[in-house]
Order: sequence, then C-alpha cells, then structure tokens
Amino acid sequence: MGKFNHIIVIGAGGHAKVVVSTLLAAGLNVSSLYDDDPEKLDKKILGIKVAGALSELDGVTGRPAIFGIGDNLTRKQLTNRFRNLDWVSVIHPDAYMHPSVSIGKGTVVFAGAVIQPDAVIGEHCIINSGATVDHDCVLGNYVHIAPGVNLAGNVKIGEGVFFGIGGAAIIGINIGEWTVVGAGSIIIKNLPANTVAAGVPARVLKYKKDIK
Repeated sequence: MGKFNHIIVIGAGGHAKVVVSTLLAAGLNVSSLYDDDPEKLDKKILGIKVAGALSELDGVTGRPAIFGIGDNLTRKQLTNRFRNLDWVSVIHPDAYMHPSVSIGKGTVVFAGAVIQPDAVIGEHCIINSGATVDHDCVLGNYVHIAPGVNLAGNVKIGEGVFFGIGGAAIIGINIGEWTVVGAGSIIIKNLPANTVAAGVPARVLKYKKDIK
C-alpha cells in the first residue's frame, strides 16, 4: 500500500464514519481522525481514534489525508488551509466506475455508486451511496452528489454544488457553481450559479451571495 498505509481523516461526524468504512473496505489503513469538537476527542469511529483538533495539522506536510466532512464550502476552505497534505481518493469496492472515468484527488465514491464511461469528477467531491453518474458527465471540484441521485448523460455541474438526496437531472443539464438542489428535485432546465432550487420540476427559489 505504500504511502496509503496511514491515512488521516479530517472530520469525525457521521459523514466521516462512512468515509472511514469506505477506506477500510478498500483495504486501506486509517491512522487517526481530527475534529475541533472537544467532545469527540479520544473517542473512536469504527475503531479509529479521534486524535486531536485540526490545529494539530497546521504546518504538516506530505501526510496522506482525506476529508470526512460533507459540507462543500468547509472542504474548500480547509483544502486551502492544509494545502501541504497529500490528498488521496478512495472508491468503495462495491461501487462501479468505468476505467475511462477521471477522478480528482480527495474524492470519495461510496458503496453502490455507479459512474459510467468518460465521466470527469473533480477534486474533493463526494459521490454518495447509490448515486449514479452517467456517461460524459463533468463535475467540478467540491461537488456533493447525495445518496440516490441520478444524473443522466452529459450533465455539467459547477464547483461546490450540493445535489440533495433522491434527486435527478435529465440529459445535458448544466448546474451553475455553488447551487443547492433540494431533496427529491427533478432538474429539466439549466440552473444558474449561486441559487437554491427545488421541486418537480425544480425551480429557483432564491439566490445566494456569491461564494469567494
């Protein structure tokens, strides 16, 4: 396994539990978790100890790491803070990913996910349990595709998009960066950046401030 023998996980909540289980299922060794919640210190997630606060990682260089944090903006901010960590990606052995798929560093693909030919997945993305990403989709960095989401072919999703549980997008849809798609929503028209959309079919409910 080489450098992947001692992976650290940043975050120690529910999402981190699934990340740890995915790493272990893939045969990788998780050394420790880090979280700023003092109540989590010294507790264990699936046998892995929460070793300390995030400040203990400041200045650390070259250690293999992955996020156990579901919030997209938080992952982006922490990537900038810990730019010298060696970000790794992991794919659950019970996921399917065609060999032509491109996966960025720091991305996690959970059990039951399906990613079809020539899809491109950015850095620090989450393809959650049972989600499907069809042919030629392109996902920007820090995207979170929640459990049970179905993306048809040629869907383009901008940086930081959160696509809520059980939703779907028809073929060729574009979703602008940092947009939030509500649970169960069906996207049949393109969505602009920095919006909140929901419904069947989905419509824009409000605009958010630009994410910097």
